Amino acid sequence: MTEEKIENQESPEDEFAENPEEILDKEELKELEEMKEEVEQRVNGKKIGWKKSREELERGVISSWEPKTKLGAEVKSGKIKNIDEILDNKRKILEEEIVDSLIDVKSELVFIGQSKGKFGGGKRRVWRQTQRKTKEGNIPSFSTLAIVGDEKGHVGIGSGKAKETLPARDKAIRKAKLNIIKIKRTCSAFDCACSEPHTIPYKVCGKSGSVEVILIPAPQGTGLVVGRELKKLLKLAGIKDVYSKTFGKKRTTFNLIKAGIDALEKTSRIKER
Repeated sequence: MTEEKIENQESPEDEFAENPEEILDKEELKELEEMKEEVEQRVNGKKIGWKKSREELERGVISSWEPKTKLGAEVKSGKIKNIDEILDNKRKILEEEIVDSLIDVKSELVFIGQSKGKFGGGKRRVWRQTQRKTKEGNIPSFSTLAIVGDEKGHVGIGSGKAKETLPARDKAIRKAKLNIIKIKRTCSAFDCACSEPHTIPYKVCGKSGSVEVILIPAPQGTGLVVGRELKKLLKLAGIKDVYSKTFGKKRTTFNLIKAGIDALEKTSRIKER
């Protein structure tokens, strides 16, 4: 008799499968269902979560992009397939999706600010914080400088300012895409005879404020003989070898980058003799 009772008796697992609501609360059940859905979505590849790359996010934005300008409509329809067609004809870019759809954009932020420290010993950072005094108190704001490029001769810079850091970064990247320019690359060093476009065509000079930057062609293998922040600009522009000279207050990184972009812009503006 005891054996028959044991066989007929339901296990706790069977009881939970039939009536889970009697054992768990509604909130616990809801959490379990949400966790189950999330796991299924990740297994099936429908949801990537924080692992989603910036390229995939931009691809999704471009697919749902509705152009507001004539140039944007031409790019979306496939009439324009190269960004050089736009830059050579000096057409104004007013939508960042135009740049995203034509080139593979990479971005960098420049160290233009400094964190708080004793006796001015704070570390350099990408956010420059300022405050505006009002009757209600101090209102802080953050600004940053962004560089975008495809490492193939296209580069741009832009600054953004907002009450928070992330909106300031997004503004800076958007402005940098709208300000993108085309530069000329070649092999022009006197002691180099390769066919790869790895340096600038000739000596150029750029100026912004008190900062002056001179870029000089260099042979292959030299590397970027420039300051740390200026390396970000030249790398995203696709330049691998260059010599440089800088004058003025170089610690003002904002003017240093603007002087560098001014020098790079002259590579396509001046014609070779």
